[in-house]
Amino acid sequence: MPTIRLTDRALLTVQGPDAEHFLQNIVTADLDRLEQGVAGPCALLTPQGKILFDFLISRMAGGFRLDCRTDIAGDLRKRLMLYRLRAKVEIGESEQPLVAARWDSDSSISSTESTALQVLRDGRFPEPANVSRIYGAAAATEDAEAYAQLRVRHGIAESGSDYALGDAFPHDVLLDQMGGVGFRKGCYIGQEVVSRMQHRGTARRRVLIVSSERPLPPAGTEVTA
Repeated sequence: MPTIRLTDRALLTVQGPDAEHFLQNIVTADLDRLEQGVAGPCALLTPQGKILFDFLISRMAGGFRLDCRTDIAGDLRKRLMLYRLRAKVEIGESEQPLVAARWDSDSSISSTESTALQVLRDGRFPEPANVSRIYGAAAATEDAEAYAQLRVRHGIAESGSDYALGDAFPHDVLLDQMGGVGFRKGCYIGQEVVSRMQHRGTARRRVLIVSSERPLPPAGTEVTA
């Protein structure tokens, strides 16, 4: 049951009577389909349809939790505040975010952990992989490289390490295939471009899993065959 602490993650909270309506109108995921106990992939786009911020979103008491990179958390909060207008929501940031990932388990927690931890299924991975997101002081058993290898095996891309924010459409990093884009909900920022790409089948880039008998070339190398 490998567990790693993700020290590069921050947690934002969006709470209040208008929290779901507010987020539903600006983010890519369809929150009507977001189940309890799941941390689902999501993004906030530019008007041109490119990913401005990527994060995991999950339900919590009174609203939603946004699990994002630490270095973009402040900017993401500012952007959400910009869109808030008169919505009755409070947007905050956890002062001591404790985030971990666990896999190859039944996602259960012991009685000593249960009062301190929240364990949610990571909706980006196929269910048989049993990958969980843990919020709380979980004990680490592996280093970050093990988690990076897990993501690579399943083709799960994250901004920063795998692509640059502002440079990728949701289709480029498979958000559409992981349930991170709602194609049947109403409008949201960048929706027109993403919807057109979906219905016309014009996605030009995709994440693919590649293996080689020899070391792969550096990122950015042109593929000619």
